[in-house]
Amino acid sequence: MDPPPPAGSALWQGHSPGDGAVYLDPCGLGNGIADGDNLAGAGRAFWAQNPPAAAVDPAVLAQRAVDSMLLRPPAIGIVPKPGGVGVVGMPVYMWTATGPETYGPNVASASAGAVTVTATARVAKIVWAMGDGTTVTCTTPGTPYQAQFGKNPSPDCGHSYRTPGKYHVTATSTWAIDWTGGGQSGQLTEVRSSAVDIAVGEVQVVGQ
Repeated sequence: MDPPPPAGSALWQGHSPGDGAVYLDPCGLGNGIADGDNLAGAGRAFWAQNPPAAAVDPAVLAQRAVDSMLLRPPAIGIVPKPGGVGVVGMPVYMWTATGPETYGPNVASASAGAVTVTATARVAKIVWAMGDGTTVTCTTPGTPYQAQFGKNPSPDCGHSYRTPGKYHVTATSTWAIDWTGGGQSGQLTEVRSSAVDIAVGEVQVVGQ
């Protein structure tokens, strides 16, 4: 407490000024001592020989663990490929490369004193803005296109365009991060985005 209680105050708990100090915990309940030096409603006053250790907030450590992670935006895979030309009405496949930095799980820990918090991040969903006014929400990383799929649509993350044009496709991943430690647990969220440009044309029919 600054200034400290005067000598003889009950807050010294039998000690003299200079022998330790009286501290005030603003988050604690008043100790009920009937003494003019104990400010009502200011918190819990207590004597200690040495300064008390600072309290560790597990939520702060959780954010510190997340900040140490490398969480990347989707590593976009798409057919038609950028630089090529797709066809109106044909299936578009969208996916992301998977790994700890692009899809999870990504695990990191942070410590302070005796408290350690561990956070685990995973992509919960990827929202694809297709550039034609539509969005596609995928809760899987998507299926990379293979030639044997032919004209079959993607089983889990696909689209098709109705008109020809050039489209700016943006993929936004939402990372769900669960953390635990210090007797607490919680969840944080991080968002990352990446984009590509693709072109879609019409099939030209040659007259007979």
